[in-house]
Amino acid sequence: MILIVGGAGYIGSHVNKMLNLHGYETIVFDNLSYGHRDFVKWGVFEEGDLGEINDIRRVFKKYPITAVMQFAAFTYVGESVEDPQKYYLNNLRNTMNLLEVMLEENVKQFVFSSTCATYGEPKEIPITEDHPQNPINPYGRGKLMVEQILSDYSHAYNLQYASLRYFNAAGADPDGEIGELHQPESHLIPLILDVALGKRDDIKIFGTDYPTPDGTCIRDYIHVMDLADAHIKALEYLRDGGMSDVFNLGNGKGFSVREVIDAAEKVTGKKIKATETGRRPGDPPVLVGSALKAREVLDWQPRYGDLSLIIETAYRWQQKI
Repeated sequence: MILIVGGAGYIGSHVNKMLNLHGYETIVFDNLSYGHRDFVKWGVFEEGDLGEINDIRRVFKKYPITAVMQFAAFTYVGESVEDPQKYYLNNLRNTMNLLEVMLEENVKQFVFSSTCATYGEPKEIPITEDHPQNPINPYGRGKLMVEQILSDYSHAYNLQYASLRYFNAAGADPDGEIGELHQPESHLIPLILDVALGKRDDIKIFGTDYPTPDGTCIRDYIHVMDLADAHIKALEYLRDGGMSDVFNLGNGKGFSVREVIDAAEKVTGKKIKATETGRRPGDPPVLVGSALKAREVLDWQPRYGDLSLIIETAYRWQQKI
């Protein structure tokens, strides 16, 4: 059985669905602080908290767990700057609790939800896995610390891990069963779609003077089902004896804020009001990743590379909630 920690959240719930479609048995472990109980439509649900190590031990004693996927992280970059302790306790310490119980129970396969935020300000585009890692906020630093711990544990305890560095997760389950539902919402595409649906007056464009073709930030958007597929391929890579490694997950193509707004207008047929405002601190002009390694080593091929297709799945979901 596969333990999905944080499996009631956005990415974890999509991975849970795809694992079950591939014939895997799953246990979702979540404290529901940000996750949604009704997103756990597949597998077994166990409510618990990574901060309580006996909650973790209880689940490992109850089920024949063979591998673990870890999605239970706080992800608001700005909040991590304002309250770093919250992020280091949850994202770092609690992951160490999980690893401690895995070692106790001799479970040695681990797929980790990491982030392109470990790179910091990019020195070259597209970003490859060997790009220097200089995170500029506690969120990115905590994820990098976990990656370093995994490397040490791999050498010392023969832990097999795949660390997956996401770029901008977007979109929703094409079947409409689950999707993106953050409180508060901070991702660009759902915020834009809220404007199209009349739930929000406008979308803020933070900075129009970047050194990009239209002056707005460029980001690499990767569909959540493509992320889910990569997690299964990473798990199977480890099961086939693959060496512990790190992989970028992105489409390798960037879109500016204005391009995303334009694409959303075409998909929705609605005019989307945008309000220009100043830059936010810490926003690099361009973040685009190379996923060539994941394509070659994991035989992973994104199927939702077209921005309009990503927005269409998100829009169908946004209309339901």
